[in-house]
Amino acid sequence: MLGKIIKIENNDVIIKLDIDISNQASLINLHVIFEDGKNKLVGEIKKADKEYATITIVGELTELYFLPGYSKKPSFKSVIRMINLDELQKILGDQQIKDNTQIYFGTSTIYSNYRVNVSVNQFMSNHFAIIGNTGSGKSFTVARLIQNIFVGSSYAPLNSNIFIFDAYGEYTNAFSKLHDVNPLINYKNFTTNLDYPDGEVLQIPLSLLNVDDIAHLLGVENSNQLPIIEKALKLVNILSSNNDLENISEYKNDIIARAIMDVLMSGNEPTTIRDQITAVLTNFNTKELSLESKIHQPGYVRTLKQCLFIDRTGKIQEMETVVDFVSQFVKDGLDLKRASKPVPYTLTDLEKAMDFALISEGILKSNKVFDYANILSVRLHSLANSDAAVYFNSTELMSKEMFIRKLITSVEGKKCQIVNFNINYVDDRMAKAITKIISRLLFSYSTETLERGKVPFHIIIEEAHRYVQNDKDTDILGYNIFDRITKEGRKYAVLLGLITQRPSELSETSISQCSNFVILRMLHPRDLDYIRNMVPNISAEILEQLKTLAPGTCIAFGSAFKLPIVLKIDKPDPEPLSNNADIVNVWY
Repeated sequence: MLGKIIKIENNDVIIKLDIDISNQASLINLHVIFEDGKNKLVGEIKKADKEYATITIVGELTELYFLPGYSKKPSFKSVIRMINLDELQKILGDQQIKDNTQIYFGTSTIYSNYRVNVSVNQFMSNHFAIIGNTGSGKSFTVARLIQNIFVGSSYAPLNSNIFIFDAYGEYTNAFSKLHDVNPLINYKNFTTNLDYPDGEVLQIPLSLLNVDDIAHLLGVENSNQLPIIEKALKLVNILSSNNDLENISEYKNDIIARAIMDVLMSGNEPTTIRDQITAVLTNFNTKELSLESKIHQPGYVRTLKQCLFIDRTGKIQEMETVVDFVSQFVKDGLDLKRASKPVPYTLTDLEKAMDFALISEGILKSNKVFDYANILSVRLHSLANSDAAVYFNSTELMSKEMFIRKLITSVEGKKCQIVNFNINYVDDRMAKAITKIISRLLFSYSTETLERGKVPFHIIIEEAHRYVQNDKDTDILGYNIFDRITKEGRKYAVLLGLITQRPSELSETSISQCSNFVILRMLHPRDLDYIRNMVPNISAEILEQLKTLAPGTCIAFGSAFKLPIVLKIDKPDPEPLSNNADIVNVWY
């Protein structure tokens, strides 16, 4: 018998010890049983001195299982004893993995060498967060967890799809050798390193991107900019099209003519009108409508270019002639959607279409429109002429399903269970856009699949606080893709894993929807306070422990754990490239 109850206060029980604690190992965090006949309550020792111990009630034991929480408190006559192994296994689970429904997670720091295994469904069927200061072991934890999934048992999850957004290019070293352990397991690395590619250079077909994706790429800050992007995406398919739609020229002529008419009616100086029309027809023209189009007048024939001649008085004498000629190509009632079939196009093609969209939105007539619209053109031009254009200049036309299949297929045509996106070589803005675009494509594909949840996608985001934020997406687009995934993704089997050292900078909605938490050492008061407010069912005792955890030691809790538990995560083998710099070796 451990002792006798002297006080019961809220869910804490204070007992007077009947043992000599000086001859015992540490009692802190050990579990005890309050036994009163057939009733068994489970408590955890929170404080102890030589005479007294404070025990927090954490649940009830039945003959078959452990129930977190309790319906009644222990009586003063309860027998108090240490938990035995059979009872402990009802809380922490069996130490032996018997089938593919469990994965090894780590070893208990409280019960020596006790292996803790968790249910695959209860952990991997929910969103999770791995949180800890730099150097606390986040990357090691992620790498070890995934290694345990693939090599921890005789059952390999061949149909899994794990997508990792690798902020520092750490994980290739940890996962590239899994194929050597099991030839059925394959790893694929996409890289943003154009100078020294360490994998296949990432390419996303522009034809798969929607208005929201382009808005991410261009850093849209005003919802009034979205119609311009929408118009540009419709126009680019027509202007870049070489298909045999019987009246495709009619559509092109209509678009070009409307742009020219906007210029002609803009009220600008004649030289400006001439230069703008020349620019439009130089970039876009058809055999019927170009600078060399012949305009027949009584007694003579001139080209459209000649009709734009400015006389000595500074006027375009043939203005009316040009208006009459161009207006015949404007066709009311044309169905733009019918002609706007997806075609392969580049950022340069989109840039040209954007120019037309800007004209149709009145950029030539309004300085106010010019202010918020022209920035789109400038940013698109910068992107089209930057190194990052390579990631979006694929001329291959494919569906979402084809694109995702390409992501998860190796060069040899084999299924890849782990796909890594090394986004270390682009700036934060581009990395954020890429992460959002690919995540949206995965989620969109899953929501459109008839058999809901048939193909699970796990999206793991390293340094999540840089990408999963309380940004302006909801105000501008009406939603944040990561918030949507955390709120709706579970039913479609799209699950998010957030790896971060600054939880206070994460989207509140996203982290609040996580069901499992693995928290390593945390020191920053703001982050600790954030965890206290945002993470459900976390106690003050757990928060206090977070400050003193050794690297690689975590507190794990959530739907996959019956109680919060302190675990030591095994070192991954091989390790990710996340070690500290060896300053001594470099210096001396």
